[in-house]
Amino acid sequence: MTYATSNQPRLIGGSLNAGPRLWLYKSADVAATVDGAGFFTDGYALGMRAGDFVYVFDTTTPKVTGHYVVTATATSVDLSNGTTLADGSSNSD
Repeated sequence: MTYATSNQPRLIGGSLNAGPRLWLYKSADVAATVDGAGFFTDGYALGMRAGDFVYVFDTTTPKVTGHYVVTATATSVDLSNGTTLADGSSNSD
């Protein structure tokens, strides 16, 4: 999907004046889409900076991946490839 500024990542840890910060992005977008170059078009304006950490919660799977901000410019934020932290699609009990 395409990023919609009506569903922005939320700052959940740290402050805008001191880094690194912790963000949560929750949507139906899979991690491979979210970590595409420049996915967050307003991330810098929100306060995202290189070195910040981002939890991406895919509401479809459900699955949570962890990413860090590689680069942040006025027009785009690029995340690292994700590492799966929790995968609700498998449960062995």
